[in-house]
Amino acid sequence: MDEKLEKIKQQLHSQNYKLTPQREATVRVLLEHEEDHLSAEDVYLLVKDKAPEIGLATVYRTLELLSELKIIHKMNFGDGVARYDLRDDNSEYHHHHLICNNCGTVDEIFEDLLVSAEEKVKNVYNFYITDHRLVFYGICSRCIDKVNVDDFK
Repeated sequence: MDEKLEKIKQQLHSQNYKLTPQREATVRVLLEHEEDHLSAEDVYLLVKDKAPEIGLATVYRTLELLSELKIIHKMNFGDGVARYDLRDDNSEYHHHHLICNNCGTVDEIFEDLLVSAEEKVKNVYNFYITDHRLVFYGICSRCIDKVNVDDFK
């Protein structure tokens, strides 16, 4: 985690920002919960444990800054709540998600499923793609045997 924190610190410095104690507390929460898709409120409640003096507005500003600097992704899964995810330095694009309509679980797909679609968009429409997102909604493997899938059609 310290290596990732140091890299984020360098990214901030390269854009003339400092890793303030409040920003560091926010980044540490994101690093500790990398597999979760935390909302700003979730981040705030977790940061508050580490830095009781921090305010919700500070967390929002920090998340917006990190998003603008492309250190994190800001996502919306259709529920009206912005969620945040650390960018993967080893991936050219953002990873994809599977969202269960029954339990609400969000699972991740790390392989790029859109390579051929991107090629077609590039060649047929002469469109340069800078990023993409793919979200599948359905019933997860944990719920599939517990529900009638016809109820979700």
